[in-house]
Amino acid sequence: MHHIQTIDQMIARRAVSRRGFVRAGLAGAAALGTAALAGCSGTTAPAGSSAGSASGLKKITFALDWTPNTNHTGVYVAAANGYYKDAGLDVEIVQAPENGADALVATGEAQFGVSFQDTMASYVSSDSKLPVSAVASIIQHNTSGIISRAEKGITHPAAMMDHTYATWEGPIEQGVIKRCVEADGGDFTRVQMIPSTVTDEVTALQTDQVDTIWIYWAWAGVKCELAGLDTNYFAFADIDPVFDFYTPVLIANDALIEEDPDTVQAFVDATRHGYEDCIEDPDAAADALLAAAPELDEELVRASQEYLADQYQADAAQWGVIDQDRWDAFFAWVSEQGFAPTIEAGAGLNTQFIQ
Repeated sequence: MHHIQTIDQMIARRAVSRRGFVRAGLAGAAALGTAALAGCSGTTAPAGSSAGSASGLKKITFALDWTPNTNHTGVYVAAANGYYKDAGLDVEIVQAPENGADALVATGEAQFGVSFQDTMASYVSSDSKLPVSAVASIIQHNTSGIISRAEKGITHPAAMMDHTYATWEGPIEQGVIKRCVEADGGDFTRVQMIPSTVTDEVTALQTDQVDTIWIYWAWAGVKCELAGLDTNYFAFADIDPVFDFYTPVLIANDALIEEDPDTVQAFVDATRHGYEDCIEDPDAAADALLAAAPELDEELVRASQEYLADQYQADAAQWGVIDQDRWDAFFAWVSEQGFAPTIEAGAGLNTQFIQ
C-alpha cells in the first residue's frame, strides 16, 4: 500500500531527473516565494501580469523546464520567425532554476512555461492546487519508455526482473514500473532499484552501471542510435493506455488566463505556428534551435528533430490538442494508487485556447 506523501516530498522526488532530457521539476510549495525565483533574473511581477516593452510589444516571459532541447524548438522557431512579434508579444525565453518552470509560472515571474502531466499531479489536487494550467500539449503522445542493451534480453517489462533499474525514487515513476512489470506477469520486488541520476545513457549502458533506464526516445533513444548501441526498448504507452499521459505540456498562469485570455490565445497561436514549422521542415527547425543553443550536439539535434516532426502533432487534429479523457485517466490512476489526493476531472487543464 502506497501512502500519500506531502506535496513537498512528491515534487522534490520528481524533480531529481528526467534522464538527461529534462532534469528539474518543482521543488515544493514552500519554495513558491522569492526563494523560488532566485535562479531567474528580472523583477518579480504580480501573478499573471505581463508588462509592456520599449518596443510597444507586450512583455512575456517563457520558462523552459531545463536547458534548451528539441522539446522547445517550436518556441525558438516562433521567436526567430517573428510570430510572437506579429502577435504583439515580446517573448523572453529563460532557463528555469532548480525549482522548475512550474514555480515561476505559479508566482507570475513567468507567464508561460514547460511542465509535464506527471509533475503536475503533485499540485493539481484540491488540497495543493497551484495557479497553473496546461493549455497545450507540446508532444501529442508519451514517447518515453525503458531502454536496455540488446544482449540483456529485456524485451518486455517482466524481463526487468533480476536486472538493475536507475530510479530517481519518485512514487509515480516507480508506480508506473510496478504496474508494467506486474501486468506482464512479473514480480516487481525482483526489479533491482538503483538510485541514480543518469545523464549519459550511452555510457551508463555500455559500462553496466545499470541495466535499464527510463528515457525519452526523442533525445536519449536517438542518442543511443547515433552511438551505434544495440538496444531493446519498450514504450509505456504501448504497455497500458493509462500511461499515454501528456509529457511535456505548455503551462500558463491561471490569473493571466482569467484576466487576459487574448494574450494567452496570441501566445498559444504563435507557438502553434512555430511547432507547425517544425513539423513541416525539421532541418530548418534544428537550425533555429542550434542558433539559440550552439552548445548542443548538432547531429543529435537534427536527428531528434526528424523524429519529433512526426510526434509533435501525431494523430491529433492539430498541434496542441489535449484529450481530457486521457488527461483524466492518468490522474485517476495517480489518485487510485495513493500518490496524490483525489484529483477532480479536468484539474490543471484548460482547453479553450486550442480549437
